[in-house]
Order: sequence, then structure tokens, then C-alpha cells
Amino acid sequence: MSKSLIIVESPAKTKSLKSFLGSGFQIMASMGHVRDLPKTRLGVRVDHDFQPTYVQIPERKETLENLRKAVQAADRVYLASDPDREGEAIAWHLKEALRLENPLRIEFNEITPQAVREALQHPRSLDVDRVNAQQARRVMDRLVGYNLSPLLWRKVKRNLSAGRVQSVAVRLIVDREAEIEAFVPVEYWSIAATLTPLDQEFPFQAKLTHHAGKKVEVSTGEEAEAIVAALRTATYVVRSIKRRAQRRHPSPPFITSTLQQEAARKLGFSNRRTMSIAQQLYEGIDLGDEGTVGLITYMRTDSVRISQQALDEARAYIADRWGKDYIPATPRTFKSRKGAQDAHEAIRPTSVLRTPDAMKPYLTHDQQRLYRLIWDRFVACQMASAVFDVTTVEIGAGEFTLRAVGSVMKFPGFTILYTEARDAAEDEESAALPELQEEEELKLLELLPRQHFTQPPPRYTEATLVKEMEEKGIGRPSTYASIISTIQERGYVVLEEKKFRPTELGRRVTEFLVKHFPDIMEVRFTAAMESELDEVEEGKAGWVQVVRDFYDPFSRELSRAEQEAERVSIEPQVTDEPCPVCGRPMVIRENRYGKFLGCSGYPECKGTQPILKRVGVPCPKPGCEGEIVEKRSRRGRVFYGCSAYPQCDYAVWQRPVNVHCPKCNSLMTEGTKRGGKGRYRKCLNRECAYTMAVEEAEPAATAAA
Repeated sequence: MSKSLIIVESPAKTKSLKSFLGSGFQIMASMGHVRDLPKTRLGVRVDHDFQPTYVQIPERKETLENLRKAVQAADRVYLASDPDREGEAIAWHLKEALRLENPLRIEFNEITPQAVREALQHPRSLDVDRVNAQQARRVMDRLVGYNLSPLLWRKVKRNLSAGRVQSVAVRLIVDREAEIEAFVPVEYWSIAATLTPLDQEFPFQAKLTHHAGKKVEVSTGEEAEAIVAALRTATYVVRSIKRRAQRRHPSPPFITSTLQQEAARKLGFSNRRTMSIAQQLYEGIDLGDEGTVGLITYMRTDSVRISQQALDEARAYIADRWGKDYIPATPRTFKSRKGAQDAHEAIRPTSVLRTPDAMKPYLTHDQQRLYRLIWDRFVACQMASAVFDVTTVEIGAGEFTLRAVGSVMKFPGFTILYTEARDAAEDEESAALPELQEEEELKLLELLPRQHFTQPPPRYTEATLVKEMEEKGIGRPSTYASIISTIQERGYVVLEEKKFRPTELGRRVTEFLVKHFPDIMEVRFTAAMESELDEVEEGKAGWVQVVRDFYDPFSRELSRAEQEAERVSIEPQVTDEPCPVCGRPMVIRENRYGKFLGCSGYPECKGTQPILKRVGVPCPKPGCEGEIVEKRSRRGRVFYGCSAYPQCDYAVWQRPVNVHCPKCNSLMTEGTKRGGKGRYRKCLNRECAYTMAVEEAEPAATAAA
């Protein structure tokens, strides 16, 4: 008896589908793409409407042979690759490679019995516009990579690569580094007063905001001292009290970019790790008696749309668990950003009834953490807003005005379940105020002048780089993780303490490309190309014309660069350090973990040694004359150890500073508080373990007389 054949992309999906489809279906995996452009030649006929020449991927030979046999025995063939542009292209390539006349295309946003059976009842033909959009992207990327990479080999260095999107991503990092280097810090001061009512001990802080009706801007320590002297003798009186209710609404459910950002902030996951674990949750988890079921919807999406069924299920769950006060009067809907592919839903659990605690026995530690993040965020997005009572008090001190703001939560709403990483940091800063009356006099306890300096823009993390790419329209949800991996593998950027820094190679290649290919390296141009690909998918533009409009100016720039571009020299910097192996001078080189010293005689001599970054602290180990230097573990993690290693093996994870513990006089380390809000110091002596905020270690604040 013949069976229907369903072809999916991955073996994990076959297991899930087999667990709830009957014996009338044979399910096989294509293992991703089965055809692609050739590796050793361009494979695009530029003079014939950019027609691509596809070849069978050698590693898929056996897979295709098995699929051909299955096709011959099947009464019908369903192509069930992923529900996006790339998945549609895979389905089309399967149709061509297997010579299928009328394949049935099905797609499902979640791998559950209901979703799959619904898809089988409503098959469709292949979406040619979606296929053409992917084909246009592939052709443009090949035209850029195949032509630019050899140019870089000739003009810069062998074995380099360039890409239509990856090179723009590198430019973002290079431009940010240039901003940081050009930044000139500006000094400014803030002044706060610790006050309390006369009839009770309830200290609170008020910040200086105005003087004689004008906003206060304090630029120097001398100005701060003069203001403090005036405030020390002033009488503090409550001038006005304003109270208002403030609502905080929950965030939308996750899309690809926000999932990557929040997983980085809360779980410390890289983008690649996040997407790998999400793929596992989507393709299916063995739930014992229930079989193998997908726990989340498709994880490559930029839409925040939610199905009505999922909304109803979430609201019923919330009412049952927390009560009706925790559900808003109507379901929450969210608006996707302009250009989002709204055919897909947001990332959500396939059923909120599969709670993270119930799923814990079936999941790995990382799977459980990511699933809880997705589940919490989705359920929270359908919960009532949090309500706060916010009180703003203006306090007069002669001609000066100070302001104190207090916030008290009156109803937790969605925060009982979930807050964004940034929200949690903001909550820590809110504080209650004492009951005050207008014209009430207050007692000054302390004046707190603090020196600050304006800060340069921060380096990109994986999360903030994805956010920037999304906001500027560079790339798509399916490409963020691969782009970020590629620019690191190429040696154009390195990740130091989870922040991107361009290498010298990345800088020089970017300078070369910006000079000779300004259009391709322009962020707005790249974003406009993404919009044109969207128009192809929507049937509003022809893919050949889109490629032609891109290629004609690019080919002119390429010809001009071949003629006019001068060779870029990237010679490593020579140092006075002798090679420990052969004695020749060492040079500064870079790899994915940062800079190091390598022998100038490479490749004949492969001697290397780390560049010692001194932190100005002597080794605290008794009898050791070494000093503490910054080092990296084999996995690239920064730690601090003795320069006299291996004679001295002293090492700590946090950076030691030349500050002695006020309790035991041992050296202290300095680190950043969770969430990045403020710094703290901790005693190196484990028996003492004294901890204090960095502010405590600054010069003592001026006390009230």
C-alpha cells in the first residue's frame, strides 16, 4: 500500500511528525538545501538575466537517492520545509532535483498534531514570488562575494572575504570604535542632599535641579564646592507635592531579535546558542507518553502577531492561576514594525498549559532556561499592567530647588511573572518617600557632591548589534546569528568581555570598501535592498530587475577599483621582545581572542606569547615579586594572574585594584553589579569577603554642619 511522503528539513522534525501521524505517512529529511550555486565558479549568467546555475550539493547525494526512491513509491508528496523565504527555496530546489510535477507545499508555524493536520488539510502550490526573493538574495550575495573577495586578495591580503550584509555589519562596529576613540570626556557634577522630616527618622535623597529658576549645570569641582557651601546653611522646605498613578505595560512577545537580546542579557547566551536551543524546542521534545512535540512556534520571525487560540488559552490560564484582576478587559495586540513578515506569529509556547516546571523533566538545563524565558514573556504579554503611585516632591533651599521622586507599586500586574532585564534594574532604583506636607521643614543630614564624566558610546554586544541591525533594516531574522558568527570567523572583529572590537584587519578592509564601494557599504542602501526583496516576495517587483539595478552600478565601481585602488599594506607592529624559541623580534598579531605576540619568522617559527596587560597591582602571594596581569583562558574568558607564572600560579577572575580592605587590609577586586548599574569592590581575603560600593571608596562626601 502506497503512502504519502512528507519531506522536512531536519531529522529532528521527522521524529516529531512520526509520533502523531499515522502509518499512512512516510517522513524523510532533506538535511537542509540539496542544491546551491557551484563553489568553484560564479554560477550566475550575468549576460542572461542573471540566471543561476544550480548544482547538487555533494554531501546530499545519498539523501537525494533515498528521496527519489521514496517519491516513486508515494501516492503524493508534501514539501514541509520551514515557513519562510529560505524554506520555500528549499522546497523549490527539492521539486527541481526530484523532478516533482505537482508537489503539495505545506507549512506550519508549530509542530503540534493540530497544526500539522490543519496544514495537511490545506496544502498549496509553491510560492514562486517567495522563491524568487530568496533567489535574488542568493544571486546578489554571490555577485558581491565572488567579485569582491578576489579584489581584497589582490589589494589587501590573501584569503579575505566580503559580503553584501556582513561587510556593513563590520562597518557598524568600526564606526562605533571610531566614535569611542574620538570621544572627549566632559566633566560634570551632580549634587544630592539626604534629608529627613523633623518628627521622624526617614532619610531620603533629593537631587539639585534649579537655581534661581534656571536649570543647574555644574561643570567643575570649584562650582560644586560653592553650591555645597550655600546649601549647607540653607533651610529646606517642601514647596510642592504631586502624586500620580503610573502604569507600566508588558512587552510584546518575542521576535527573533528580542529573543536574542533578552537571552544575552538574562541568560548570557550567544546569538548562535540561543537559536540552536530554540531550534530544538521548535522541532520537538520527547514528552514521554505525549510523544515528541514542538514546544515553541517558529523562531525566525519579526512579527508580534498572536493567534486568537493562543490569546484565549493564555487569558484563561492567567485568570485561573492569578485571578481575573490580572487579565486586561480585552486581549492585548501588538503592532509589528514596518516591513515585518506578518504571515508568521511571534515566538510563543505552543501551549501555555505546558508550563516550564511541568516540562523541566524533559529538558536540558539550557533548554529549560530558554523555554521559561519564552513562556514567561508570552504569558506576561497578556497580563494586566503594573500600577505605581509616583510622588514628586519639590524642595526649596533658599534660591535652590531640589527634587525627590518616589515610586510605590500598588498592583504588580505582569511583573508578578516577568520583567525585562532593564525593567529589573529600574525597579532597584525606585524608593519610597516619607509622608510629607507642603511647607513642611526638613532636616539636612548630608550633602553628596559627585564628580562625573560624560561617557563614550558603548561598544556593541551581540544583543545590541542585532538590535541596531534590526532598527536599520540590515539582514533578516534568519541571518542575524550567521552574520555575527561570520565576521568573527573572518577575523574582522573580536569579542572582548562580550563586546565587539574591530581588529586592525577589520578596520583596513572596511576603509578600503567604504572608499571604493560607497553604495554597498552604505547602511541605508543595504536596508533599501532588503525592502526591494520584500517587494519581490509580495509580487510587486521582478527579481531580475532588482538584481540588475543593484549589479550595474556595482560592476562600474568594481572596474574602477581594479584600476585605481592602491594596495593596502597591513604589516604587523614589531616589538623589542625576542622570540622565546628562535630569538627573532616578536610582532603584534591578532586572532579571535585578541592581540598576542608572534614570531616575525612565522611560518618557519611558530613561537608565541601573550601580551601582558599590567593592572598596576603587585602579586599578593607572600614572597612573590611578580605583578598582576590580564590573561585569557583557553575559551577566551578574561582573568587576572601573576606575571611570574608558572613559578607563581596566583589567579582570580575579577580585576584586582590597588585599594586595601578597610577591615583586614588585603587587596580588593573591582567588578560591575548585575545589570551594569554601578560598581563594587570585594576583599580578596576569602575569610573576610568584605564588599562595598565603589562610591564608598571615593573621597568622603561633604557632611552637613
